[in-house]
Amino acid sequence: MSSHISNVRPKPDQVLLDIVDYVSRYQIKSKLAYDTARNCLIDTLGCGLEALSYPACTKLMGPIVQGTVVPNGARVPGTSFQLDPVQAAFNIGCMIRWLDFNDTWLAAEWGHPSDNLGGILATADWLSRNAVAAGKKPLAMRDVLTGMIKAHEIQGCIALENSFNKVGLDHVVLVKVASTAVVAQMLGLNRDEVINAVSLAWVDGQSLRTYRHAPNTGSRKSWAAGDATSRAVRLALMAKTGEMGYASVLSAKTWGFYDVLFKGNAFKFQRPYGSYVMENVLFKISFPAEFHSQTAVEAAMTLHQELKKLGRNADDIKKITIRTHEACIRIIDKKGPLSNPADRDHCIQYMIAVPLIFGRLTADDYEDRIAADPRIDTLRSKIECVEDKQFTRDYHDPKKRSIANALTLQFKDGRTLKEVVVEFPIGHARRRKEGIPLLVEKFKTNLARRFPTRQQQRILTVSLDQRKLEAMAVCDYVDLFVI
Repeated sequence: MSSHISNVRPKPDQVLLDIVDYVSRYQIKSKLAYDTARNCLIDTLGCGLEALSYPACTKLMGPIVQGTVVPNGARVPGTSFQLDPVQAAFNIGCMIRWLDFNDTWLAAEWGHPSDNLGGILATADWLSRNAVAAGKKPLAMRDVLTGMIKAHEIQGCIALENSFNKVGLDHVVLVKVASTAVVAQMLGLNRDEVINAVSLAWVDGQSLRTYRHAPNTGSRKSWAAGDATSRAVRLALMAKTGEMGYASVLSAKTWGFYDVLFKGNAFKFQRPYGSYVMENVLFKISFPAEFHSQTAVEAAMTLHQELKKLGRNADDIKKITIRTHEACIRIIDKKGPLSNPADRDHCIQYMIAVPLIFGRLTADDYEDRIAADPRIDTLRSKIECVEDKQFTRDYHDPKKRSIANALTLQFKDGRTLKEVVVEFPIGHARRRKEGIPLLVEKFKTNLARRFPTRQQQRILTVSLDQRKLEAMAVCDYVDLFVI
């Protein structure tokens, strides 16, 4: 006897409802969240400006059809492009992620919540320019900061207890979902339409992580987030036309996300949505490197100074042991040849070898010219990772969230230097007082890469003043970055 599947349309999954009610109804009241969001904004834009120095990134910039200019379109900071909001979101998202230097969130799933800025800023700018053209009031930059806080929260809270990488999916699925929700709300969609939009983001085929891991690590990891946040704008615009959604996209038996892509498991949640993620987000301040290696690179810089004091160099080293956490080993513990910059900035051995040899780690250090130095691969072969179970527990502890690494260096003559331990990188919430002045200097350096002095100063005057920034029209602020 056959059993019939019910064709009664179900109510929306609770996960969808929680996301939509949060973006539509929740009021952000945290001053710390807004202050951090402003710092996140300038850091993220600065990362994009630095990326525009690299042809591998800029070849992906601009309209799909060369020469296209969209009237009242969104502007792409650091360029002269004026594009539709979908392509502008791709451009902005691509440039801010290119060098692996924007913010990070580490949990069961890791990712970079500021990746959502591509869709948020492009949409806000496009809406503002069209509002001004129609004689209406544009959005203010406070609206952008609010969108950033909420996108950070959605991506980060889902990531706390749910590992997409363990089922082979890339974290940019969360960029797409978070950006879709926030952009849909910015577009003025009603509750049902936002639910439809978010369901469309989940129902998409999701990106595999293969482009982040050996033996296939490649440059798609630098534009995957741009692709995700631009797709979010596209889906939100489709939902605005009345395109239907799929209420049980996650929970539907056999055909839903849980059964198809998550091994039948429903999502787990540690906390309700608020402003926790933005308040505790991790900034990459000192080094453009995959975040699980940040403390290891800090330790390597300390050891470089020790080598100088002792009159030693990399040739004297017999072995380096990295005591680390499980996530670091799973993602960036890599042996063998490294074929491109994307491969190198996801190899902890490379990211340790360069500062030990040169006393620095910059974006240029991942390029072929530097990688060709034979000392790097020689030293890489002497570096081993071992898991410290306590480091792994501390990594997942919501009250600590350390990203600890400890380096022990042994010389060929048998002498061993004292282990250098760094638990919290300078971009951690526990080191905000120390880190924010350096973040501002990073922004100033990145502005100087692209703009003349007077334009830099105009940008800084607004960007470093919370009240001025929040009150400024989005289109006016973006215009400060136009070339």
